[in-house]
Amino acid sequence: MTRTSRPARHAALLALAVTLVACGKKDDAATDTTAGLSTAAVSPGATTATTPAAAPAPAAPSDPQIAHIAVTANSIDSAAGVTAKQKGSAKDVKDFAQMMITDHGTVNKQAVALAQKLGVTPEDNDVSRSLKAGADSSATALQGKTGADFDRAYIDREVGYHQAVLDALDNTLIPSAQNAELKALLEKVRPNVAAHLQRAKAIQTSLASKT
Repeated sequence: MTRTSRPARHAALLALAVTLVACGKKDDAATDTTAGLSTAAVSPGATTATTPAAAPAPAAPSDPQIAHIAVTANSIDSAAGVTAKQKGSAKDVKDFAQMMITDHGTVNKQAVALAQKLGVTPEDNDVSRSLKAGADSSATALQGKTGADFDRAYIDREVGYHQAVLDALDNTLIPSAQNAELKALLEKVRPNVAAHLQRAKAIQTSLASKT
């Protein structure tokens, strides 16, 4: 069994926040009609139990927020690819890093072009800020590694990151997108993310066999 590095776990947890933070109902207009009822309506002598009110579900991300999350996620992986291309030692790792630079850079250009076309300004939000903070932490950890240790840490991170982003696309970003063109772009990107995940897993297995 391949041991997952701390940076990979950290990246996966932060990317998973895309799903957890933004998994609330899209329509928050519907409210619990019993929430405001007064206990004065209870008949005298009746025993009542005080129960804490359930926390309101977080709202699903808006299209401007989804656009910012997508741009942030792609920028993070493209930047990580630049580092891996410089510091990686295995050919497979360097090739994968170049693929991340090329593919995620292309998607970002498409996302920015679409936002401009639609007149949408990507909106910063808690999810994109958390992703950025996690990326900074992972980058710091990777900077302290070299050679085969760097290769394994980078690929472990890529496996965790792509799995979390894939889950976020399926469970939150695609279902929440309201604009048809934005949803179509996310759906177009999904197979590439899945392919990246499978390639990263294959490299992870290959690197583990050499230890």
